[in-house]
Amino acid sequence: MTDTQLLKNLKLPDDLKKLSFKELNLLCDEIRTEIIKTVSLNGGHLASNLGVVELTVAIHKVFDMPKDKIVWDVGHQCYTNKILTGRLNKLNTIRKENGISGFPKRSESDYDCFDVGHSSTSISAALGLATAASINDEDKKVIAVIGDGALSGGLAYEGLNNAGRFKKNFIVILNDNKMSISRNVGSMARYLSTMRIKPGYIKAKNRIEKVLSKTPFVGNSLQSFCFNSKSLIKHTLYNSTIFENMGFAYYGPIDGHNMSKLCEILTVAKNSKKPILVHVITKKGKGYHFAEENPKAFHGVSSFNIKTGESSKSNNNYSAVFGDLICNLAKKDKRICAVTAAMTTGTGLSKFCREFKDRFFDVGIAEEHAVTFSAGLAIEGFIPVFAVYSTFLQRSYDQIIHDVALQNIKMILAIDRAGIVGEDGETHQGIFDVPMLNSIPNISIFTPSYFEEMKMCFQRAIYDKDGLCAIRYPRGKEGYKPSYYKLSNNNFDSYFEGNIVLLTYGRLFSYACEAVDNLLKLGIKIKLIKLNCIKPICKNIINLVINAKYIFFFEESIKLGAIGEHFGYMLAESQFNGNYILKAIDDFVPQATVKSALKKLGLDVKSIENTILNIIKDDKV
Repeated sequence: MTDTQLLKNLKLPDDLKKLSFKELNLLCDEIRTEIIKTVSLNGGHLASNLGVVELTVAIHKVFDMPKDKIVWDVGHQCYTNKILTGRLNKLNTIRKENGISGFPKRSESDYDCFDVGHSSTSISAALGLATAASINDEDKKVIAVIGDGALSGGLAYEGLNNAGRFKKNFIVILNDNKMSISRNVGSMARYLSTMRIKPGYIKAKNRIEKVLSKTPFVGNSLQSFCFNSKSLIKHTLYNSTIFENMGFAYYGPIDGHNMSKLCEILTVAKNSKKPILVHVITKKGKGYHFAEENPKAFHGVSSFNIKTGESSKSNNNYSAVFGDLICNLAKKDKRICAVTAAMTTGTGLSKFCREFKDRFFDVGIAEEHAVTFSAGLAIEGFIPVFAVYSTFLQRSYDQIIHDVALQNIKMILAIDRAGIVGEDGETHQGIFDVPMLNSIPNISIFTPSYFEEMKMCFQRAIYDKDGLCAIRYPRGKEGYKPSYYKLSNNNFDSYFEGNIVLLTYGRLFSYACEAVDNLLKLGIKIKLIKLNCIKPICKNIINLVINAKYIFFFEESIKLGAIGEHFGYMLAESQFNGNYILKAIDDFVPQATVKSALKKLGLDVKSIENTILNIIKDDKV
């Protein structure tokens, strides 16, 4: 048998219903082989996908897709679902430009019923789908699959709170692998851990299952009796679960890699007339020993060697530099604390976590709580640094306004993955934090272009500024650094003279420098201005550019409400009579490499150069 004989010869997902459990297990092995091979080449989410293979196959075997609906929380574990639903021959394109997405996408397949890339949304979305089906009197089942990590997000509880009152069948599958990206933290993680291992329940559950397994099933009534009997034992030993108190019938914990048990419990859940929560225990990274041993490292990976598990990812990046920087600052200043929302490794805080345990706080997937918690720390004299990806910072907009900026509280936002991030696509591009923060009073925003500059920005934010400060930096390594660049403590720096002005900030400064170098070789005089602090914008810049004939502003951010628009307003107020050209982002940005995305957006070196040349070509400047 070849590695993918079943996969290639079956009509999926329809043929799943014809397969024996032995054949289903063989199919799961083939799926794992395919996922490991694909992710080793393309990068992507590995450990989470390997953990849900049996669960995904069982859902498709028991339910009638796509009439029935699955909503995947976060969606990074959807690769098996894509394989089973007609996208096996496109799997090699996953996360590539013009390829299939690494997340569920409605425009891609009828089997993807909700676009998703962020955490804790599944229960709310699935309840909306189920309610619509009920209003329309449609006989369809809706299943939300949520991980124990995503269950640390507040929106999940808002969904549970409402779903427990639903009067018809509604199914939540809790995929419990004891991990999100970093190890799960908090009371819910401890609670689930207790539910997994309580000896009295597991022992009694195993005994009754042994007896019931020898009793022939006669229709659904006896099957229901069996599960109700197990529930009776659970109630005796546990009293009740938090989920039952919220209105759900609770089944579990179930071995998430035992195909027959999964199909059995899902059939019971399918035939229920009320909200059900099925608690499934899975192993993140199952089937690939490197991922099993280190699920954090293999959560989201770049391409890697299957035989050795070694990644091609470089450690010379902004996140790693930030991690060393914050540790060095904390050694000298005991007020400095680090806060993360389940992203210890991703934001570079692993070292800080080890060396400063009493000042390190992982609050789970709860960015809103992280901001307000940090505000409380700050009021008592600490200096909290909240490290967060730009795309996830969006969840905390209200807290930044109400709990920090309004009170002019001193805290630091370390905004990782600012700007285009690449292959994860629309849901993860860091292009909304600038207009979001730009609208808020009492905030300073720094935009370093190089590692050494980032260090200086943190020094300024911590020791020279009052109130809320944000330092935003891109994914990956630093770019081209020209010989004329000088590290400064200024809010902006100006290079060269000319009747044409080019303004930019952050990563784009490197691209702008290369473009300016090329333009200078063509004899075009151009003034290059680098913004180091984009809020507030130093008004002295206006005096430097007010007499220019052309001003070009290039910005790696959504245009509406960002710095380029604000600078244009400042120019208009100062009665600027020249030409102002703003190049920024107008829409969601699909998956592609950072290089390709910036080129399509007109923000790479050649595009910057050509934009200027095309506009000034008929002028003598």
